[in-house]
Amino acid sequence: MEVINTLGRRKTAVARVYMTPGKGNVTVNKKDYKEFFPVDVLQYKVEQPFKITETTGQYDVVVNVNGGGINGQAEAVRLGITRALIEVSADNKPLLKEEGLTTRDPRMVERKKPGQPKARKKFQFSKR
Repeated sequence: MEVINTLGRRKTAVARVYMTPGKGNVTVNKKDYKEFFPVDVLQYKVEQPFKITETTGQYDVVVNVNGGGINGQAEAVRLGITRALIEVSADNKPLLKEEGLTTRDPRMVERKKPGQPKARKKFQFSKR
């Protein structure tokens, strides 16, 4: 198995994931993922696909992530890792799909419309 390259997205966050067989090192933007995502919940999101497929410590992952906020970035990394694990073995797909990790969250910020201050907010209406 060579390097597996996948993409994960969430809102405006984009994560490019490169997975190789190794000791379980996860590097995000040239930092350890525990340093990049200091919150336990976000670290759990990154580890989740490995825990579900019981492949913790079998693959080294290098991730380049940009855009969005910290939570969107963590979920983008999770989707990228999930897609990489499915590429490694198709047996992983039902396990990951059952947990809802294969679905890309399509929710995006609604665009601002002309003649309005925000996407849905309207300027104050004056009858007279």
